[in-house]
Amino acid sequence: MQNKELLYIYCDGSSRGNPGPAAIGVSFQTHEGEELFYLSERIGNATNNIAEWTALKRGMQEAIQREEKKVKFRLDSELVVKQMKGEYKVKNVGLMEMKKDCDLLKQQFEFFEIQYVPREQNTRADALANLAQDQT
Repeated sequence: MQNKELLYIYCDGSSRGNPGPAAIGVSFQTHEGEELFYLSERIGNATNNIAEWTALKRGMQEAIQREEKKVKFRLDSELVVKQMKGEYKVKNVGLMEMKKDCDLLKQQFEFFEIQYVPREQNTRADALANLAQDQT
């Protein structure tokens, strides 16, 4: 069922080590902050930056799978946000691939916005990443 409303997607990635065991958390919310669904997944060993990019990519993939067309992504990774917007160059080869993937996914939305938010405004996504990290 296609949602015509704007979907707010909060993403966070974490790595214990850097590189080390990594996980992502993604919370899909209404404008009012009601969580509609979420992702909390381990992604193997990765750097923190790879984890942040993976959270964005998985959030985009899930939104597309659910036929969401209008999305606003919120991340507490200023690096990923600025790289995605083209304000910072991506120099790391692994991150270049992630950006290419996300640029392709972005084209499938009618409306796409990405914004940096302070950590305090991204607590649910952070908690979901930690939940995945703590699973044994």
